[in-house]
Amino acid sequence: MKNKKQAVVIFSGGQDSTTCLFWAKQQYEEVIAVSFDYGQRHKKELECAAGLARTYGVEHHIFDLSLLNQLTPNSLTREEILVDKEAPEEGTPNSFVEGRNMVFLTYAAIFAKQRGITDLITGVSQSDFSGYPDCRDIFIKSLNTTLNLAMDYEFDIITPLMWIDKEETWAMADELGVMEIIHDKTLTCYNGIPGDGCGECPACKLRRRGYDRYINRRSSS
Repeated sequence: MKNKKQAVVIFSGGQDSTTCLFWAKQQYEEVIAVSFDYGQRHKKELECAAGLARTYGVEHHIFDLSLLNQLTPNSLTREEILVDKEAPEEGTPNSFVEGRNMVFLTYAAIFAKQRGITDLITGVSQSDFSGYPDCRDIFIKSLNTTLNLAMDYEFDIITPLMWIDKEETWAMADELGVMEIIHDKTLTCYNGIPGDGCGECPACKLRRRGYDRYINRRSSS
């Protein structure tokens, strides 16, 4: 039975956030999706998010965060910087957008408070965090406390994927009955190719590895 409360989902149109969107639709009476235009190389992800929201009847907002692009030169905001094919031995990958999740969640919280909504849902995962420090549980808990103090409001940042890997994320999509949608209609690829993507960037490799493992597990059960 659905909870009567509303929720705001941070929605990129990728595998993780779309899985969270459909999870939220089963948990809440009303779900609102918010996406962010930060000058990312591939506007297709915003088109993908808008299309999914429209198709499945979800109120959707795209907020302008172009300043983030000016402040964070990396392979997701600069065409001249090639995406790392492998994670570096030290430091963060060059696809890490400094402060992105902090900024996204902060703006989503401001929006949510105006609507009287407390629950914010994001698809970050510490199990498959790709070296991004702002996908860790400790960061989410810290930001949750900070937002509550900053706005004197009881936000709850919910992370359905925090402790599961990509294989289990595919399993969740299958249980939700949306595995085909996630496979065909989402955009995870750092090179802007929907579905299976380019197959070469770290995001595609991680997604594909999890998919193959889940399909093999399902076939053998």
